[in-house]
Order: sequence, then C-alpha cells, then structure tokens
Amino acid sequence: MAEGYKRNPNIECVICKTPIYRRPSQIENSKGKVFCSMGCYGLSSRREIPCKVCGKLILAGLNKKTCSRSCANIQRAGIKYKINSPRSKVKSQQALKIRLIEKRGKKCERCDYNKYQILQVHHKNRNKQDNDLDNLLLICPNCHAEEHLLEKSWLTKKYG
Repeated sequence: MAEGYKRNPNIECVICKTPIYRRPSQIENSKGKVFCSMGCYGLSSRREIPCKVCGKLILAGLNKKTCSRSCANIQRAGIKYKINSPRSKVKSQQALKIRLIEKRGKKCERCDYNKYQILQVHHKNRNKQDNDLDNLLLICPNCHAEEHLLEKSWLTKKYG
C-alpha cells in the first residue's frame, strides 16, 4: 500500500459514531452493527437495568435491584419484618412436638425410650398437612425409621 493511502469511511460506529471503513460484506454480515474498537463492542454487549429507586443504570448480570446502599435502604424502608410473615414450618413442628410432650409425656410412644430431646413427630396417615393430635405419634428415631424404611427396604424383599 502506498504511504498516506486511506480508505474513505463508509459507515459510523454504532456506539461512538466515529466514521470508519468496513468492507460491504462485513457490514452485511453484521446487519449494519459495526464498531470502531473492542471497547465499543463491549459497551454494546452490556445489559443494563434501571435502579428500582432512582432509575440509574446498573449491570443486569449482578442480580442487583438498586445501584447503592442508600437506594437499598430507601427501598427497604417500608418493609416490616416478622409482621404478617408466612408461618415457619420449623416453628410449627416445634410447637407440635411441645404439645405432644406436654400431653403424652417425655418418652417414645412405642418403645418407651426416654430421651425426649431426640423424639420425632410421626403422622399415622402419612399426610404431613393433617396435624390432628389423634393422627400424631411421638416416637424415637429408631421407631420412626422402622415405620418408614423397613417396608421399602430391598433386604425385606430379598430375605422377607
């Protein structure tokens, strides 16, 4: 190429509007989206979403909802924690266990094992939603395992 020879620009960079030259086939293949540098290409590839509070653009891939701690505090201001929160499954199970211990004693209802700290609540009809006290048993982990696992055991099928 001769010194000082320069192509005349035929298109602009999509991001910074710098006039550049690209072959017509390159323009056609990229459907008119051409960039002057890797930096401009990188900017075009960014996915940004607006901050929920102030609307400032933030990167979408970071799972953020707000742009800063101050916006996060503003968004969180109206939330009342522990008021009208959904019922905790763990707390309801603990309450059931406490009611059964107070009503039926501190031992397994099958084998009379007396370490009440490890006793488990068993549903007779296998429906965990049915928490009627007549449907519940307070049993030790060994009896609970026998209740649920022995009927499905491959050893029972082989030697039973």
